Amino acid sequence: MGNICFRLANKGTIGKALPMTNRLAGKWVLITGASSGFGAETARQFAGLGVNLLLGARREDRLAEVADECSELGAVSANIHHLDVVNTQSVNAFADWARSVAGRVDVLVNNAGGAHGVDRVEDGKDSDWETMFQSNALGILRVARSILPLMKPYSGGVILNIGSIAGRVAYEGGSAYCASKAAELSITKALRLELNGTGLRVGSIDPGMAETEFSIVRLKGDKEKADAVYAGVEPLAAEDVAEAIVWAANRPPHVCIDEILMMCTAQAAPYKVSREA
Repeated sequence: MGNICFRLANKGTIGKALPMTNRLAGKWVLITGASSGFGAETARQFAGLGVNLLLGARREDRLAEVADECSELGAVSANIHHLDVVNTQSVNAFADWARSVAGRVDVLVNNAGGAHGVDRVEDGKDSDWETMFQSNALGILRVARSILPLMKPYSGGVILNIGSIAGRVAYEGGSAYCASKAAELSITKALRLELNGTGLRVGSIDPGMAETEFSIVRLKGDKEKADAVYAGVEPLAAEDVAEAIVWAANRPPHVCIDEILMMCTAQAAPYKVSREA
């Protein structure tokens, strides 16, 4: 799972899968929202490259399970700590913990976030709106602010923020979610400019339709409605998105992957999906 391969078509290598250069072995990788979905799978794939992991999430029991899996998959160490990105005190405590455990961070994956509700603006709820902006936008700002002191002394590090196609294309019922993800993209671009010259890299990984717990959470636990989102479609899986994240992080220090926009083949836009009958 953690091995990344590519194929060469040169004489004598046709059809052979060759391992990609591993530039991350022994590095310190910090992932927020690592208890499930993209975050958990990204941790697993990084583990296969022999990194040290700093994993944060609210659900510590599930976080511990992910850490155990990562240890079995080859992580040098898999360290966990409670993290709620909507709470500044929690973020600062997490950063203090990371400093005490590692003293540095080479890769930061700002993954924590999500969608809540599909109401039109006229029916929207403050609690849903505030949760999305707090986690998807302000959470990234809080974590970046607290972790940057652990990254700036070490050239070659990378910050990867997890965005969405929703940050680029708005759709009905998604006003606040789309806006919060558009904010993520703007934060990423501003941070890229601010860190120019430091040797740190900043990028955004923006998936389209992906089957994780995303729709269950967004639809308030209604599994029937969540399943209908993916009916007749092979959506992206957590493994697909994690592979893109790990690939972007594993580029040589002089290469910055500014943005990756990825969707399943059946989806051409948030509102344009080809479904099998």
